[in-house]
Amino acid sequence: MLSAALTNAINTQIALELSSGYVYLGMAMWCAENGFKGAGHWLQKQFAEEQEHAFKLLHYLQERDAEVKLHDIPAPKAEYAGLKEVFEAALKHEEHVTASINKLYELAVNEKDYATQIMLQWFVDEQVEEENNVKDILDSFKMVGAHGGSMYMLDRSLGSRE
Repeated sequence: MLSAALTNAINTQIALELSSGYVYLGMAMWCAENGFKGAGHWLQKQFAEEQEHAFKLLHYLQERDAEVKLHDIPAPKAEYAGLKEVFEAALKHEEHVTASINKLYELAVNEKDYATQIMLQWFVDEQVEEENNVKDILDSFKMVGAHGGSMYMLDRSLGSRE
């Protein structure tokens, strides 16, 4: 049985994961409205991935006979100065999620809940990947600069995400 503290913390993380999806959906809509179809596609894939993360946590609570409590999800930011700002915001958001996962893992360690630690290890590893993916995209911005043709190619590259 999960402790009340871990149950509450995981419910909060579910809300953050769903909120993350909403953040990426908002970014995708901005991209679509501003002609960045490839980046919009990449961000829609990220939206779906964040939903999967929320369900992974939700199912874990159910498996442990813990109560699932859904929280309100705030509206995402709708305006950006440019595509680079979108991905800078994505990195900042992923760093926030990483910090939250780390706190949750620390709570599981302090409570000596080994099953939860094992489940959360997947999220720890996933956050390393998430941050690196966005950092790679930001590195691409450094290489291409603001040149229109290069931005077009970068956008097309982002659209190839499966």
